[in-house]
Amino acid sequence: MKDGLDAVLFDLDGTLLDTAPDFHWVINQLLLEEGRPAVSLEFMREHVSNGARAMVCAAFEITIDDPDFGSLHQRMLDKYVEHLDVDTVPFHGIQDLLGWLEENGILWGIVTNKPERYTVPVMHGLKLQQRAASIVCPDHVSETKPHPEPLFLACNQMQCTPERTLYVGDHCRDIESGRRAGMVTIGALYGYIDKDTDTQAWQADHYVDCASEIRPLLQSLYAIQD
Repeated sequence: MKDGLDAVLFDLDGTLLDTAPDFHWVINQLLLEEGRPAVSLEFMREHVSNGARAMVCAAFEITIDDPDFGSLHQRMLDKYVEHLDVDTVPFHGIQDLLGWLEENGILWGIVTNKPERYTVPVMHGLKLQQRAASIVCPDHVSETKPHPEPLFLACNQMQCTPERTLYVGDHCRDIESGRRAGMVTIGALYGYIDKDTDTQAWQADHYVDCASEIRPLLQSLYAIQD
């Protein structure tokens, strides 16, 4: 135990991993097949955290009530499962952070709304699965974020209390989930955030502009020495 911190939990897309390049490729392949113009990577970064349905709707400028939505959504998922970790990488600073946490005996894990079908393969492909003390997906709980149930499950798996666990995320639901669980929260402003989002309204305990700022923040908060 390190001065009040036993574990750090991360959201996956937009917080731990930069998955947008692979989603960008998949969506543009789908658009190409439909004779539609490609979208930019910057466009995709604003929509990834809202999930596959939102990405399809944004790229094709439709709603889920559109008669073509179901087919497009399923084709997008089928393409993505074959293209999970081609260009996906941890955000700059994450690998160093994870190594530092492990060196200091601080557990780390993932709590995501990304289904297990995609989460486990991408973590395995990046050789992170075995290092994580907990990986909680929507398949494992009855209530997903912003409900705190997934965070409670992760704490139970790691044998940590929420009060001694910190959660990092790039969406308001992440911060709400962490706050409802009684955790210290960090808003990841480098993540997949719509340009019109008022991130201060999330009421996170702390904010970082890049992943490399998390380690010095933790050192300051919990008096952990190098």
